Amino acid sequence: QVQLVESGGGLVQPGGSLRLSCVVSGRTLSSMTMGWFRQTPGKEREFVAGSSTLRGATNYRDSVRGRFTISRDSAKSTVYLQMDSLKPEDTGLYYCAAAQGPTTALSMRDKRLYVYWGKGTLVTVSS
Repeated sequence: QVQLVESGGGLVQPGGSLRLSCVVSGRTLSSMTMGWFRQTPGKEREFVAGSSTLRGATNYRDSVRGRFTISRDSAKSTVYLQMDSLKPEDTGLYYCAAAQGPTTALSMRDKRLYVYWGKGTLVTVSS
């Protein structure tokens, strides 16, 4: 049974930073593609960032590229999302997700790929 537990969300002012963490248990992190998604009320869950062990591929949605960084620490079985220069439109419930096996940078954007999901951590960017 794979479990994902997110943490690190909170209230931050525009321009600030947060680092989200996702602890993975039940399966080796190196065997999975990991993604971060977010959702706001009335909107569909959207891809934010992804990381695959297939040649270390990563991908980001355009609006966060250059501001957010996804990384993984296999020793701690943890995936991180470093979020800098935060904007009010980054507000949302952020979910960690895992897919079995490696995948391409393009495929990791598809939420249908992901089998396991955490419960989310709330990020609010506001002054």
